[in-house]
Amino acid sequence: MNCREIKVLSHAYADRELDLVRATEFEQHLNGCRSCSQEVENIRALSSALKSSTLYFRAPASLRNRIHQSTCARNGTARLRHRSGNREVAWMQWIRWLIPVTASATVILLALLSMPSRTDGETEEVVSSHVRSLMANHLTDVASSDQHTVKPWFDGKVDFAPPVTNLADHGFPLVGGRLDYLQNRTVAAEVYQRNKHVINLFVWPSTRNRNTAKKVTIEKGYNVITWEDAGMSFSAVSDLNPVELREFAELLK
Repeated sequence: MNCREIKVLSHAYADRELDLVRATEFEQHLNGCRSCSQEVENIRALSSALKSSTLYFRAPASLRNRIHQSTCARNGTARLRHRSGNREVAWMQWIRWLIPVTASATVILLALLSMPSRTDGETEEVVSSHVRSLMANHLTDVASSDQHTVKPWFDGKVDFAPPVTNLADHGFPLVGGRLDYLQNRTVAAEVYQRNKHVINLFVWPSTRNRNTAKKVTIEKGYNVITWEDAGMSFSAVSDLNPVELREFAELLK
């Protein structure tokens, strides 16, 4: 394994998700690479810190006592009304107590249902394709920093003309392109770089033919920006920080 593969698999190794063969190869690399070893230690330290009891809040005894007393008082009142035979009044009191509780539960449920999902099937596919391109040593089918070489290469290989831009002057040089497969169709994958970070830009025709704002999501530690423009769907994915990845996406106009 090399350092780039180690970086991709470091979280899976720290969570003990690798098979025996992969884990053994991973550990052999760590024994000879101080930088990768330190990165794994940082991940483990963060995981341990998140399990610390200091991050959890325990309700004070006074609050628990007030809740207990309130519950006992309510139950005592209900029993008294039942014994006195005033069942109708007790029923109405119970209904008045139940309505706000039910309403609160409904509000919470609707809020949870209306929250946007962090990821979806398309985002998961994009990230999986990005990771495969790094691990299988198949980052590009055509390696070139010239958009006039990469763009014509897609002719006849996909049924659309993906826009290709060289952003080297802005610090995002074009590396090349390849064919990939997303959402049951062949798509264009354009490869860019920012320092040592690889950016995969997936492009395919939009079925809705609309322009949308750029949406940032996180999937398995990777940042993903998706949007639609000029009849095309775009997904940019990288381990690059979200600020610089958004800068990259904004340059693609």
